[in-house]
Amino acid sequence: MEMRVIRAGMLTTVQDLGRRGRRSEGLPGGGAVDPFALRVANLLVGNPEDAPALEITLTGPELEFSHPAWVAVCGARFEGSPDWRTVRVEAGDRLKLGRRVSGCRAYLSISGGIDVEPVIGGRGTFLPAGLGGFQGRALRDGDTVPLNAPTRSPTGHWGIDERILPHYSPEPVVRVMVGTHADEFGDTLYSGRFGVTNRSDRMGIRLDGPKLVRSSPVELVSTAVAPGTVQVPPDGHPIVLMADAQTLGGYPRVAHVAAVDISLLAQLAPGDGVRFSPSTLAEAHALAHAQEHQLALLRQGLAGKFVSA
Repeated sequence: MEMRVIRAGMLTTVQDLGRRGRRSEGLPGGGAVDPFALRVANLLVGNPEDAPALEITLTGPELEFSHPAWVAVCGARFEGSPDWRTVRVEAGDRLKLGRRVSGCRAYLSISGGIDVEPVIGGRGTFLPAGLGGFQGRALRDGDTVPLNAPTRSPTGHWGIDERILPHYSPEPVVRVMVGTHADEFGDTLYSGRFGVTNRSDRMGIRLDGPKLVRSSPVELVSTAVAPGTVQVPPDGHPIVLMADAQTLGGYPRVAHVAAVDISLLAQLAPGDGVRFSPSTLAEAHALAHAQEHQLALLRQGLAGKFVSA
């Protein structure tokens, strides 16, 4: 089974839920920038939640399928896409994601998953090193992507309760915990709107807006950072680290984003904006627990909706 790429879109890569346990070796976790959307897309077509799927950025692809399959698209919305639902494609069908309606990144899961080999414990594409995914790169027009045969097929007519979905917005309020160097910047991070610049990518979301001025001139030793860390470079414009971010950083760390709100950041396109709200570690844990509970309910509800293919 295979899928032919008629048009690849701006940046379409194979992604999973990342490489765990490798940060001490200097390898970022990578994987989907919006892991919640990837997990739901896989559940909707009967795949394991960490199965490799396509991460589509800003401009949608056009794809042709050699065999029948079930597909779902979650995250950003595109004209003509099956948003947060399962649809059938037949042999020879083309799926075209048209004009972007909202969001930044969509996840296209295909029943059976994409047939790529694991590299250093993951199947996702890490573009800076050219490893994983489909030949270590973004898809190009004319590529032929191998697919696994599906083992399960959905049955009946059903949908998911959209109340479990993140509150995506082009102007979200993102909850953060104070960082190691928060006291050196006062409350500027919470003082207004920050705009998303066109220099943002899978490594980090670069922001402009209120300038964060540090009170201490002391240089810092590089220490561990992770997706969600909010760094402040010398120009005072914060960077929120994302999936492909480096493992060490020497910039001051003013805050860290609650894990459940990473999805909100993942869907911000250049020109969108964000505001930050102070939170606590206890609240972040409670939010993460609640989201996992919702996913568990979805998983349980879908258990009886599939039959062996």
